[in-house]
Amino acid sequence: MNTTSVKGLPPRAEVRREETWDIEALYATPEAWETEAEALPGAIAALAASAGTLTRSPDALLAYLAAADEVELRLARFLSYASMTASVDGRDPVAAARRDRATGLAAQFGSATAFARPELLAANEVNLRTWLDTPAFADHRVRLERILRLKPHVRSAEVEELLGAVQAPFASERGIHPALANMDLRFGTAGGEPVTQGNVDRLTSGPDREVRREAWENYADAHLAVRHSQAAMYATNVRQNVFLARARHYPDVVSASLAPDNIPTAVVTTLLDTYRANTPVWHRYWRVRREWLGLPELREYDVKASLTEPREVRYEQAVEWIAAGMAPLGEAYVEDLRRGLVEERWVDYAENDGKRQGAYSNGGGRVKPYIFMTWNGTMGSYSTLAHEIGHSMHSLLSQREHPYSVPRYTLFHAEVASNFNQAMVRQHLLAQARAAGDTEFEIAIIEEALSNFHRYFFIMPTLAAFELEAYRRVEAGQSLSAPDLINLTADLLAQGYGDGVTMDRERSGILWAQFSTHLYANFYAYQYSTGISAAHQLLEQFAGDPAGAQARYLRFLKSGGSLDPIEALKEAGVDMLSPEPVQATFRTLEGYVARLEEMLAARQR
Repeated sequence: MNTTSVKGLPPRAEVRREETWDIEALYATPEAWETEAEALPGAIAALAASAGTLTRSPDALLAYLAAADEVELRLARFLSYASMTASVDGRDPVAAARRDRATGLAAQFGSATAFARPELLAANEVNLRTWLDTPAFADHRVRLERILRLKPHVRSAEVEELLGAVQAPFASERGIHPALANMDLRFGTAGGEPVTQGNVDRLTSGPDREVRREAWENYADAHLAVRHSQAAMYATNVRQNVFLARARHYPDVVSASLAPDNIPTAVVTTLLDTYRANTPVWHRYWRVRREWLGLPELREYDVKASLTEPREVRYEQAVEWIAAGMAPLGEAYVEDLRRGLVEERWVDYAENDGKRQGAYSNGGGRVKPYIFMTWNGTMGSYSTLAHEIGHSMHSLLSQREHPYSVPRYTLFHAEVASNFNQAMVRQHLLAQARAAGDTEFEIAIIEEALSNFHRYFFIMPTLAAFELEAYRRVEAGQSLSAPDLINLTADLLAQGYGDGVTMDRERSGILWAQFSTHLYANFYAYQYSTGISAAHQLLEQFAGDPAGAQARYLRFLKSGGSLDPIEALKEAGVDMLSPEPVQATFRTLEGYVARLEEMLAARQR
């Protein structure tokens, strides 16, 4: 019997095993997961019994930390299994129930251990730091010191209780917005095909300009239709965070958001100042893109249009490209990478009915790193795999180096590793293409690069500048209406487009409402831009000192979260307080643009 879905995709049960991840490494059977589901609540509840005892003696604190780590690691594996099974088949009600059950247990763990941080912060700091200097606390020192450095911003017990109580109601608009954007909005059609969150990128990068226009305009118009509601929700979120930052005696929200990872606000302002100073490189790219496509003017629905015929890429070919490209990191790195991508089934790349959109890397509860994606045979798929395996190798190497008690790396760390892999493999492929005189392949690689740059090095710094200005306005007592937010976004985009793109200001300006995940997590977007910037400066080091650059970069990966991100990168030779990482990335971008100009001139002769 043919069980293929109406979409033409096979059900999950019929995809090839080698195209799926080895989820059985987490739990051999669903029944084994159920057994753990029965055991975890008791283990979680037992942790609460330590409340009020943590600072009685160093042994009491060590015992609690060890017990909490053991339960948290079990919970990480439990959550991984549940989320992974739901990701690959959203139509499976059993998987959905499993995910909800796991989420509930995670909430229980948070509640059961909520006493620990306030109790430690209320302790005698001199005594606690004396304990931290002993060998017994070596594996716990980093995270405990990070808790202690937040002490100046901890309020009285009564105020802390109130601040804790408002967290749930303050999160309401963050739940409303994605429900509106992902469930209630309808985006019309383009070329007779319904526009969805899942296919809008494909439609706006296709060869038919009218389809691109329809998709881009309809997607923007759907958000514009509810612009006042979205603006009210976002403004509420901003005002709530301003209140919380002031309640904890931070000078502003950006300082409060960056403090947990010890990131100076100058990192954000330096990024944005350097970006603005170099936007003429983007203006130059838009002009060459318009000429290449033969258009009288470049519109925003043209910025993703392909410059060459799409190139089909098999998964196996991409693995070979990535393995060869990452060779400068040494045989051991490449062997681990290849084993994970081929033999140990880290990657779930099958296309099946019910599989959700997107891609991610999951640390896998220290069993093995996992990658979720859907292979569609394009250069975009290869790029996604290169990006995600950067995360997975970061997880693998840092987990080998440190016990679970040492903090995991932050998003700031993470986006360096993923972008570095893309940049290094891209450099290798470009060298191959040029040596072979394969200009079509070279164009395809540059297009993949520019697509990545457009998201991480154009859209994300624009959103970061938007966010910084929105908070500054509210902190100064100003309002945030829908026209305010639309005009702010349009102005920021205009800086990046220059005279190269003809804008539709209102539709352009609603871009902020299309990135709810990024803007409702305070000062999140900028880290994608710092990640790609640090990655390209790290790559430049390999040209002059390959052995030293390799050693420094591998040390960065292995450090995981044991060092704050700014410190870890400084040890690797990258100073995120200077403009140099951003300038290094603009140098790379300018190189791609110059090469397109050369090839365009050759075509026109």
